[in-house]
Amino acid sequence: MSDEAHMRAALQVAARGLGNTWPNPSVGCVLVKNGVVIARGWTQPGGRPHAEVEALTRAGEAARGATAYVTLEPCSHHGRTPPCCDALIRAGVSRVVVALRDPDGRVDGRGLARLRAAGIAVEEGLMGAEAAALNAGFIRRVTQGLPIVTLKLASTLDGRIATASGESRWITGEGARRAVHALRARHDAVMVGSGTAIADDPELDCRIPGLDPVPMLRVVADARLRLPLGSKLVAGARSQPTWVLTGAGHRPASLTPFIAAGVEVVTIRRTAGGGLQPRAMLQALGARGVTRVMVEGGANLAASLLKAGLVDRLVWFHAPAALGAEGLASLGSLGVGPLAAMPRFRLLDSRRLGADIMSDYVKE
Repeated sequence: MSDEAHMRAALQVAARGLGNTWPNPSVGCVLVKNGVVIARGWTQPGGRPHAEVEALTRAGEAARGATAYVTLEPCSHHGRTPPCCDALIRAGVSRVVVALRDPDGRVDGRGLARLRAAGIAVEEGLMGAEAAALNAGFIRRVTQGLPIVTLKLASTLDGRIATASGESRWITGEGARRAVHALRARHDAVMVGSGTAIADDPELDCRIPGLDPVPMLRVVADARLRLPLGSKLVAGARSQPTWVLTGAGHRPASLTPFIAAGVEVVTIRRTAGGGLQPRAMLQALGARGVTRVMVEGGANLAASLLKAGLVDRLVWFHAPAALGAEGLASLGSLGVGPLAAMPRFRLLDSRRLGADIMSDYVKE
């Protein structure tokens, strides 16, 4: 097999950790000796052990003289774990092929330099674009302080998410709902507005048979602190991390019951209209280590992020039905004037899920 084939395999195992490794990146490592794969490893839940250590542990003494294919530069600093470049040196690997340099200022070439100083042959850049796409959230957080944002919409063909009375269960079918849970599993956090949290009383968890991810972070954008204390989100906050993003100025007595229930309350700058500033919300998530956030509604939260140009990916589940103008719209006001000001996306993929269609877009 070629170097590219082995790196592709490393990228495939790295993808297994998406949604489970934040604030760390999800990295893959494949060890090859005499043309034979001897071990694979990927970043474990919570970000440790790292991929290289996982692979080296599985390989044992067989790692000596092997080539390591790693999707991101091995770390060179002491964090929660010792440096991975030191582990590769101690194991006696003879060659390291790295897809992408780590943009973290604590690494950024230092790991590669240490490997070369130890006499290990190092090659950099193989399938770097693919590695960058895989860890786009980590890169965005490290370089800009923001997570990447996926907006999920589930609507009728005419963009309606509920009847005029608020009935919404279920516009899309079982296959679409399973796909939503699979999508959640690849994100660090799922975020909704307070209106959605009140209307639907969701759990925002990830229910896929056989899948046991790290408990998903649930985030509610709630400028006025309207989330009921009896909601499922508050009730489950001790077993599943739950953050409420709200504006300043609330009385301490209003915050105390949320904190006592295990909710983390995060104060966010307000807009002139009293809402929460979209970029400030994402900055708060990024500052706390979140790399990938999936936004599931409501209409005003989705519109505010789109208007601010902060949505990187849009996944639209559309049912073959229509509700008309009296139905509730999937998006609030965007304030679009000329057509040139519309947020635009490029279609990546579209597939059928039962009677529904799932379309995957990226920002132009």
